[in-house]
Amino acid sequence: MRLHAVTLLVDDYDQAITHYVDDLGFSLVEDTRLSQDKRWVRVAPDPAGTTSFILAVATTDQQRASIGNQTGGRVGFFLHTDDFAGDHARLMSRGVQMTEEPRREPYGTVVVFEDRYGNLWDLIGPS
Repeated sequence: MRLHAVTLLVDDYDQAITHYVDDLGFSLVEDTRLSQDKRWVRVAPDPAGTTSFILAVATTDQQRASIGNQTGGRVGFFLHTDDFAGDHARLMSRGVQMTEEPRREPYGTVVVFEDRYGNLWDLIGPS
C-alpha cells in the first residue's frame, strides 16, 4: 500500500488551483467535472503526482469551519526539497507567508509556512 491522496478543504476550486500551482509550484494532475457544482481536482508537489492533494470545496458549515484548520493548528504537511534555499526564496517571492525564519534541526533545515487558507506546512531540506 501507499498513500495516494489527502483531502484539503478549500472555498473555491479555481482560486485553490491558482494558489497551489502558481504560488506553491505544485502540478495540476487532474481536474475533472463530476457535476455542475463538484470537481475532482488533484494537485501534487511532484509532477508525477505520486502523492497528491484533493482540493475539495467545503459544502457544509462544519466543513467550511475546518478550512485552514484541518490539523487543529499543528503543522500538518511536510515537503522535502533538495534545494531548500531556492525553494524558500521562490515561495517568498510569490508571497507565501512564512511563520518563522529558517532554522537548523538535527533532521535538516526547516521553515514553517502557511498556505492561502492558514494550513501549516514544513519545508524541509533534509540533512
